[in-house]
Amino acid sequence: MLVKTSGIPVIPTIFDDFFRDWSSSNFSRTNTTLPAVNIKEDDEQFVVKVAVPGMDKKDFNINLDNNILTIQSEKEAENNDESENYTRKEYSYQSFRRSFTLPKNVVDSDKIEANYVNGELQIIIPKLEIAKPKPIKLIEVN
Repeated sequence: MLVKTSGIPVIPTIFDDFFRDWSSSNFSRTNTTLPAVNIKEDDEQFVVKVAVPGMDKKDFNINLDNNILTIQSEKEAENNDESENYTRKEYSYQSFRRSFTLPKNVVDSDKIEANYVNGELQIIIPKLEIAKPKPIKLIEVN
């Protein structure tokens, strides 16, 4: 099936089906917008990048269960301002959960790594050797 967007032909790929986002909507349970996610594939791996500024690496819980990658985060903050005449307390709570289906028999789940640097969570998902493209083999005719 060939789909056209803005006059440019786009061919759906297996990649699109496997990395389906199972989040029910673009909002979390706390009615905050979910963070943007970019997923890139090359011959060696998938790279998932999540824009989540203001978090700490301890705020994330990432797991893989039956080929479903789930990224969760919760962060609470409390600000107290006390002076002679008043006390002010402000509470903040942020959370989100995103889940993606990974391709079966393609990823090396034992080697998945995650890093959080400068407001971006990056998850590296290596491919199994069997799933990587093989060079063209020339076969000699006898």
